[in-house]
Amino acid sequence: MYDFRPDAALPKAELYRQLIAAAAALTEGERDGIANMANVAALMWEYLPDLNWAGFYRVVDGELVLGPFAGRPACIRIPLGQGVCGAAAASGTTQLVPDVHAFPGHIACDAASRSELVVPVARDGAVIAVIDLDSPLLARFDSEDAAGVEALAAMLATRI
Repeated sequence: MYDFRPDAALPKAELYRQLIAAAAALTEGERDGIANMANVAALMWEYLPDLNWAGFYRVVDGELVLGPFAGRPACIRIPLGQGVCGAAAASGTTQLVPDVHAFPGHIACDAASRSELVVPVARDGAVIAVIDLDSPLLARFDSEDAAGVEALAAMLATRI
């Protein structure tokens, strides 16, 4: 049995260090990428406050396809280059969006989402998935969150 209990009072850098350590422990030696994404989505949901969605979109046949997540039902397919997730996947760069309603072409899967952080997961130079975090709070995410999720994505690149 796993019992990961984050301390919400921790500084963000330490919170992300613990999140990554927990994700590494859960995914170590497991070859099934979907199972690993499912556990990591659950960990992000537990570790990161003020989220209304945490999960993955996978690159499949040139588009993003919904992967494991925690939160409300979501869009199933997103074309590369469209919305925040599609922009991250197409560009290979992190998208830190303080106000999704100001993002050109934002796809509103959940009307409650107000800010978003999307980080590409790359293997051998190609984006294979994105980690998507949504919050009902404006400007919920900052550069520390981006750095923490980027480190998580790097660790997961060979495990999903």
